[in-house]
Amino acid sequence: MRYFLLSIFLSLLISGCSSVNTSAGILIPNKIVKEGDVALEVHDFESLKPLFDNPEDKVIKVINFWATWCAPCVEELPVFEKLNTNYKDNGVEVTLVSLDFPGQLVSRVIPFIQKQKLKSKILFLDDPYGNKWIPQVSEDWSGAIPATVIITQDSYKFFEKSFSYRDLALEIEELLEE
Repeated sequence: MRYFLLSIFLSLLISGCSSVNTSAGILIPNKIVKEGDVALEVHDFESLKPLFDNPEDKVIKVINFWATWCAPCVEELPVFEKLNTNYKDNGVEVTLVSLDFPGQLVSRVIPFIQKQKLKSKILFLDDPYGNKWIPQVSEDWSGAIPATVIITQDSYKFFEKSFSYRDLALEIEELLEE
């Protein structure tokens, strides 16, 4: 009887751990690619969905879609790095989601992250079904990058544009005052 109960407990534990817990916002990557000091989580959109949930606390999520081949994206990355440094103690969580080509993950993306010394959380989205997941991020998104989502407990704002630090900080300050 003891072994029977133990086997039931273990099967419940295993089945509970195998799914993404969207209510807690837990992200479970499809895989992790490590090169040097960079460990990059690789996701399809399904495993990335919890990132877009409204937080239950006073956190402000800033999610930027970018790629190394996108000049405006690369130009604005320092803006997000500065925001991450200046506002992390205020509950601002910056996540950079790379939309680079999967074949360039090791040859281009990770070396870029290392060279630029990026400190924000970086995720790699490997999901070829953009026509399906892009409207789930925002019905207003054409698919062009850079694109940014800012999410709080009470709001979900989407921007399909490049940000200056001043403009991005103003968006955050406005949300911190609410």
